[in-house]
Amino acid sequence: MTVRDTGKLPEPLFGPGFSSYAADEVAWLLKDLSDVELEAPLEEREEAIQHGGAHYAESLPIEYQPSPEYQALFHSALELSADRLAHAVGVVTEIVLAERGRDAVLVSLARAGTPIGILMRRWAAYAHGLDLPHYAVSIVRARGIDAVALRWLGRAYDPSRIMFVDGWTGKGAITRELTAALDELHAATGMRFSDELAVLADPGSCVTTYGTRDDFLIPSACLNSTVSGLVSRTVLREGLIGPDDFHGAKFYRDLLDADVSNQFLDSVSARFPAVAEAVARDWPVLAASDRSPTWDGWRAVERIGTEFEIDNVNLIKPGVGETTRVLLRRVPWKILARRGVGTELDHVRMLADQRGVEVVEVDDLPYSCVGLVKPGFRRDIGAT
Repeated sequence: MTVRDTGKLPEPLFGPGFSSYAADEVAWLLKDLSDVELEAPLEEREEAIQHGGAHYAESLPIEYQPSPEYQALFHSALELSADRLAHAVGVVTEIVLAERGRDAVLVSLARAGTPIGILMRRWAAYAHGLDLPHYAVSIVRARGIDAVALRWLGRAYDPSRIMFVDGWTGKGAITRELTAALDELHAATGMRFSDELAVLADPGSCVTTYGTRDDFLIPSACLNSTVSGLVSRTVLREGLIGPDDFHGAKFYRDLLDADVSNQFLDSVSARFPAVAEAVARDWPVLAASDRSPTWDGWRAVERIGTEFEIDNVNLIKPGVGETTRVLLRRVPWKILARRGVGTELDHVRMLADQRGVEVVEVDDLPYSCVGLVKPGFRRDIGAT
């Protein structure tokens, strides 16, 4: 049932006024902070995050501007992985439709989940002629999911129709955050959303709805806003976000010339016909299999923390996507790469070389790679 909520709520944002995605691809349950200066230098931001000066969601990293060589790597990776991506999109979408029904509502976790949610929506239209509603909402580690956005969704839809969507899993921190936040919302309001999370790739083995558990390169992880509709990561800061506001984000209109967001979507969805037969064969097999989470990724992170004497698991970022994020917007210390992984990590090696970061080849890693943020970082003395 839809829980009655009569308070005034904000309205969604749509492209092209907010984001470079078409208006029918996604509705953003976010507050537009495009005119607010939120970016902080990388080292200053890292010090504040690690030493209690600020939560990571209170500021934004300066958007990475890729070199021509790095852009070429993105396009090469997209060309090589488009079939694999399309197959995973089809498989996870079919499982979602089987479990949520043909009137499912996709709710992506901004921003990494948004392009995946759009692709899932496109698959549902391609394979079944469906026009699934799709929204993007904010979730912030240690702060929870946007409760105002959930109130909006609970007013518009039966919560049982909603499936949360993300790009990939790392160690499972966001999975746990989602569960805790939805439990808290239920206790406070009686509104019950399922904490099931659908992802393209689940290398951390911490969800039950996924397209694959392989840790492979999803090219949308290579870049920031320029492959995510030109939208920043989300912001939650007192003074900017009130109790009846959605969490915030910025639309980087000035990066339109570098935007490849729709090229990424079109390249993958163009491969739907080529993978349709394989998807039809594979998704029922996966759906009928034991998809119970093993949390192998979390155990691997704990083991890495012990080996490298890192007592804060938030500084250990497993998987290709999370490792890329470390190199783009944190102060990296080391990159662990599973021995034998080849061209899929070319962009990671290029970024590591640009930033002077050691890449260490290791065995017994359930991920292709793991990024380690420099522990105890201070601008004056480096790592303590």
